[in-house]
Amino acid sequence: MMGLTGNSKLVTSTVGKSTNIRWHDCPIGQDGRQKLLNQKGCVVWITGLSGSGKSTLACALSHGLHSRGHLTYVLDGDNLRHGLNRDLCFKAEDRAENIRRVGEVAKLFADAGLICIACLISPFRSDRNACRSLLPKSFIEVFLNIPLEVCEARDPKGLYKLARTGKIKGFTGIDDPYEPPSDCEIVIHCKAGDCPSPKSMADQVISYLEVNGFLQY
Repeated sequence: MMGLTGNSKLVTSTVGKSTNIRWHDCPIGQDGRQKLLNQKGCVVWITGLSGSGKSTLACALSHGLHSRGHLTYVLDGDNLRHGLNRDLCFKAEDRAENIRRVGEVAKLFADAGLICIACLISPFRSDRNACRSLLPKSFIEVFLNIPLEVCEARDPKGLYKLARTGKIKGFTGIDDPYEPPSDCEIVIHCKAGDCPSPKSMADQVISYLEVNGFLQY
């Protein structure tokens, strides 16, 4: 009979559209991996408008932590759309699925003991909160509170110009909403002519990680 080993029945589950699956634990768990790396796995989730500097901060943070001997991995929204999320577009339901997938992957990296740095616009609180719920004690939300006019002036990919001329529809901050975090761990402010350097922003996040015990086991 399927699902039997000797006289004991193996318990299987249905999760989403997957049936007859069973979680399998291995002898080396998160604690063992964190001890090996001398750090605590967590997710640093960087959110903000396009052009706010999310990827720049993520790379500066990764570099700063690496130089201190900590293992990190950056999940960049655009990079993930080259592979894992290449089948998704920017309509509402695909955006939600994009964030869900990144949250699940980030959870795996944190379980591996890494400091996972996710940088995505992730415009909706509900989607970000769903990711937080996956690891409530090790999710650090960083909000780049950069005014729209500053981001639009930067326009590193020329997307605001395309959105303003109607060539891109549903662009966050122009004709699609961005919901800022209501209760995040770190807020980084910037205004025209007065923006902190990538290193100083990274140092702010590193200080938080250090004070809260993530940089040692």
